[in-house]
Amino acid sequence: MKTVELPDGPAERGVPALGQGTWNMGETKRAHSDEVAALRLGIDLGMTLIDTAEMYGEGGAEKVVADAIDGQRERVFVVTKVYPHNASRTKLPKACERSLKRLRIDAIDLYLLHWRGSVPLAETVEAFEKLRVAGKIRHWGVSNFDVDDMEDLWSVEEGANCAANQVLYNLENREIESGLLPLYQQSTLNYQLVVMAYSPVGHGRGLLENATLKKIAKRRDATPAQIALGWVLRQPGVIAIPKASSEKHVRDNARSIDIELTKVDLADLDRAFPPPKSNQPLPML
Repeated sequence: MKTVELPDGPAERGVPALGQGTWNMGETKRAHSDEVAALRLGIDLGMTLIDTAEMYGEGGAEKVVADAIDGQRERVFVVTKVYPHNASRTKLPKACERSLKRLRIDAIDLYLLHWRGSVPLAETVEAFEKLRVAGKIRHWGVSNFDVDDMEDLWSVEEGANCAANQVLYNLENREIESGLLPLYQQSTLNYQLVVMAYSPVGHGRGLLENATLKKIAKRRDATPAQIALGWVLRQPGVIAIPKASSEKHVRDNARSIDIELTKVDLADLDRAFPPPKSNQPLPML
């Protein structure tokens, strides 16, 4: 499995470039066993990074993850996210404890601010750092932060300790290529950062019905979703976290790590999904 290094010293182990998302999981009891089985299969196939959030199913998705990683915690890199209204110095430690309890783990590997809210970033960073020193979390980061948000974050004390930014990125949503990706890839940038792409195969079925995507998939003996994932994973330092609640879907996702798109494939995709020609604001779902 291709890995991505998190910016926290030479001893830090790499994490899989292809992980598993859990958005919309944990919302119905009847789906619980299937969701757990899908995540466990993904772990067995090397997708040992699992992303969730206290917002997903109001904690229900974290409980699904807890059952999926039961007995194999050491194999899994757990990412969860905190609501912005819980990101204060008093509320963040309590939210973290609730997530730890639902996940049934002692420490969160990567704890993200779900989106920017009204709590000052300096206060949130201070709370994250205290949790890290206390051993409750190993890394912290953000989600849905655009260039201006990142610059504000980097301007506060210890803001440069941010390890990741989770953003919307897929063939239909290439806005990060106009600002965030070039910023992170600058050789002069003093900060290391991992990009986590959520909804990497689009939201709904629209993207996967695209004629060009289907054509490339056919000539590569792959599925449209595998091509879409391979396109995201071609970027260095990018982690994709597609959701899959069925075992077939999980197996399809796992095979995307072997997709190597040709120059012809990429040119066809650029014509069907043109990259931004000017700075575009970051969308979010």
